[in-house]
Amino acid sequence: MTTASTSTSTSTGTATDVGRVHDVVGIGIGPFNLGLACLTDPLDDLDAVFLDQADGFAWHHGMMLDDATIQVPFLADLVTMADPTSPFSFLAWLKETGRLYPFYIREDFHPLRVEYDAYCRWAAEQLDTLRWGRRVVAVEHDEDADLFTVHAETPDGPERYVARHVVLGIGTEPAVPEALRDLDGPVVHSAGYLPARDALRGADSIAVIGSGQSAAEVYRDLLEGIRDGGYRLDWITRSPRFFPMEDTKLTLEMTSPEYTDHFHALPTDVRDRLGREQRGLYKGISADLVDEVYDTLYRISARGPVPTTLRTDTSVVAAEWLPEQDRFRLTLRHAQLGTEAVHEVARLVLATGYRPRTPHFLGPVEHLVARDDRGRFAVARDLHVDTIGGRIWVQNAEEHTHGLTAPDLGMGAWRNASIIRSVTGRAVYGLEERIAFQEFGLPGGRSAPDPAAVPGADAAVGVEPAGTTGPVADAAASAPADRRAATAGAAS
Repeated sequence: MTTASTSTSTSTGTATDVGRVHDVVGIGIGPFNLGLACLTDPLDDLDAVFLDQADGFAWHHGMMLDDATIQVPFLADLVTMADPTSPFSFLAWLKETGRLYPFYIREDFHPLRVEYDAYCRWAAEQLDTLRWGRRVVAVEHDEDADLFTVHAETPDGPERYVARHVVLGIGTEPAVPEALRDLDGPVVHSAGYLPARDALRGADSIAVIGSGQSAAEVYRDLLEGIRDGGYRLDWITRSPRFFPMEDTKLTLEMTSPEYTDHFHALPTDVRDRLGREQRGLYKGISADLVDEVYDTLYRISARGPVPTTLRTDTSVVAAEWLPEQDRFRLTLRHAQLGTEAVHEVARLVLATGYRPRTPHFLGPVEHLVARDDRGRFAVARDLHVDTIGGRIWVQNAEEHTHGLTAPDLGMGAWRNASIIRSVTGRAVYGLEERIAFQEFGLPGGRSAPDPAAVPGADAAVGVEPAGTTGPVADAAASAPADRRAATAGAAS
């Protein structure tokens, strides 16, 4: 639906959508809420509007390295996995920009990161349901009218939007370990690496702290200039080795609706443990990049020793800035050896990941928000977090309840199709309920005795039901409107 909402100033100076009640107000416009905007755009019976405090779409511009690719195939665009015929697909963008045949000849399913960002900006430019420059400051709920009012600040004054549903897609923000938090001096998070790169290369020493893809990309990029720059470069990671991301095909089946069903049904403590154990499945380094780092080191070493060190299983347990010396003093601890040492370095790059942003604007409706015993969103299977029956939804804030599909671009369109089904009460887009060959649970199983407590007890109880194993696509036309279904997420 492409009917723009009109704003008019009232006598109090507050701009309001006059007499208009939206079905959905989306807060934040990252890839996931942008995908929701694309999928709701053709629906005449669904009125949606999306707000973001930025001036326009921007995705990880601080890590927009020329040769960096996204870690999922191009089918994981804004819409294709829900609607392959959508005019907002990545292939449609390639066709319109004259890049379809070059992309075909390239024979690489993974778009460049700069391509994906340009594609998203192209999609955003076609939508008139996006409102940039709106910083949301509060969400209120009128119990009598059963409607939400979203208050936003703009350069021209306050605005408010009334809606039946609110979808949060505010993304993530840089996470910094406690030992490095509130540190004075020139500390750069990888989110802002590119603008700081020249200044970093002007120092005599740089340390990259982190374990994942961003750390590897920053290290490899700085390594290329190590001879000309004359600096020392160190990579410090608490991981016991440089873990490649696990992306074998049976493992990728874990990014599926049925694994998300399985994960969501587990006890909280089990989900939390699995969340820690599964980080290598989506927070590791691409295997190709691991090899590129080695090959770069090998090539540079042909001209003599490389002034660099890669330190694994090493954590920064304390840090201080020494302004007189223009250096940081880091206390490092090696986990296996249990030893500590001091390391001094001129500049720091923290590739320490991201965490969900806190939506402080939910304060007025906090009494309607479900929380777990750790204060996190208690996210239902269909991604609503309210206690009044599916009215406040989240995107990429559910890793603790939905697992590794939460930040996965490949499941974003599926999740948005699920939200649309819940909001409209009908299956606008087909939703696959089963796509994996493997089983993630034990159908028909019952609680088994603890083998440690009962010698000889057989823990393998339960009978596998007869039937064909394999993916069965269900367009969900007959599914009830309130079926729990969704996953994936992204940064605004």
